[in-house]
Amino acid sequence: MRALISVSDKSGVVEFAQGLERLGWDIISTGGTYKVLSEAGIKVIEIDEVTKFPECFEGRVKTLNPFVHGGILYKRDNEAHIAQAKELGVEGIDLVCVNLYPFKETINRTDNFDEIIENIDIGGPTMVRSSAKNFNDVLIVTNTADYSRVLDVIENGGDGLEFRRELMIKAFEHTASYDAMIANYMNKRFNSGFGEYQFITGKKAFQTRYGENPHQDGALYEFEDHFTNNFKQIKGEASFNNLTDVNGALKIASSFGDENAVCIVKHGNPCGFAIKDTLLDSYVEALKCDPISAFGGVVAVNGVVTKELAEKMNEIFLEVIIAGDFEDNAIKVFEKKKRIKLFAQGSKKLVLAKDSHDFKHIDGGFVYQNSDCICDNEVKNAHLKSKKEASSQEIKDLEIAWKVAGLTKSNCVVYVKNSAMVAVGMGMTSRVDAAQCALKKAKEMGLDVTGSAMASEAFFPFRDSIDAAAEAGVSAIIEPGGSIRDNEVIDASNEHGISLYFTTVRHFLH
Repeated sequence: MRALISVSDKSGVVEFAQGLERLGWDIISTGGTYKVLSEAGIKVIEIDEVTKFPECFEGRVKTLNPFVHGGILYKRDNEAHIAQAKELGVEGIDLVCVNLYPFKETINRTDNFDEIIENIDIGGPTMVRSSAKNFNDVLIVTNTADYSRVLDVIENGGDGLEFRRELMIKAFEHTASYDAMIANYMNKRFNSGFGEYQFITGKKAFQTRYGENPHQDGALYEFEDHFTNNFKQIKGEASFNNLTDVNGALKIASSFGDENAVCIVKHGNPCGFAIKDTLLDSYVEALKCDPISAFGGVVAVNGVVTKELAEKMNEIFLEVIIAGDFEDNAIKVFEKKKRIKLFAQGSKKLVLAKDSHDFKHIDGGFVYQNSDCICDNEVKNAHLKSKKEASSQEIKDLEIAWKVAGLTKSNCVVYVKNSAMVAVGMGMTSRVDAAQCALKKAKEMGLDVTGSAMASEAFFPFRDSIDAAAEAGVSAIIEPGGSIRDNEVIDASNEHGISLYFTTVRHFLH
């Protein structure tokens, strides 16, 4: 039996080749891999002994040869193939171990296009695809994590059809994601990221309990190992809906740097938010906004959950808590709660992947765009349009209201008082309805919005929302501006003695 080994990632390859050699396999190799294996004392056949042709064009052509691909592709159970292989002097290659040139590492390291081009693998993907096509006869190994398992299977005779098919699927996934990465990079470099095709690839992190509903299957796929590297599932098994709610809570809570932000989300929308001197105080204040909706909700804590905070959160039923981390004695608090799920990022504060683009499925396809970014300086650089300036506390409240509004379903209006959200109206078809719904909810909760700051993620088309805000006691408003009736809105703010700021940036979220 013969194995061809040619890898860019050489971790574990010596041990893998030694295992194959111990099992009686002959090893063929190329270039740097040949050198590493030879220096480790492994008997290796150099590739040009097989191809009967030297590597050429600075190594661009090594394995693109009938003696390689014939050895991989001929069918071992086909008499005509066997006869032709014998006639042509083609010997079988029964295992191919290949991982590809480090294209991703190269584009992360340099902008030198000549170097980037040279790190596009040609022979590697061709061998992988050839081996995967003939998986009945050839074992194709593309993942270093599979080395020990492959050796065990070979030694114990478990390399049947099901195992070979599993390796085949991994191989086609490997080359497909590699080619997608190259195509996306080229479109980003030369077509502003919007080429004729857009390839979205993700690696499966874990299966969810179910999809949006129990009769649907679901799974989490990740970009760049974000979840694998940054999330630790401490307790419970997350569902599809849990993860989408976590996403909403995480984005809001992490938008305030190192501050003690706590966000409570239900069905993708915030129902509580606060920043106070401690995380415990932040949670208590966030919960006041809508404790009814918070029941069964998701809480994002921008920091470390202590035992004291855990005990407070444990007073009601929560579906998920995600935090920078949990103290050991805090985790014990939740041990008896069977349905709760705990996620930690293993850090003092929450971390976002900061994806450059996002997309949304529509019937028959998807829409794709640059990711929206609510910059930290949008409130700081906002234009004062009223005669009255906001106080320092009102500016802080405006910043919170603005960021929460921009990360909440449109139409959205948010009211914040003393660094805590006191009312929110979201997902409405009318901005007036959003404002009034928020105030109605605040009244039901017994919350006083007098002296609060209000934010709308898009402009107010009429002054009626300003009049309603004044009647509720709002003292400061922030919005993008841009309406043909901006002057009416400004006049209304001045009439009521309200501070009014325009950011000139809209943040619709649909």
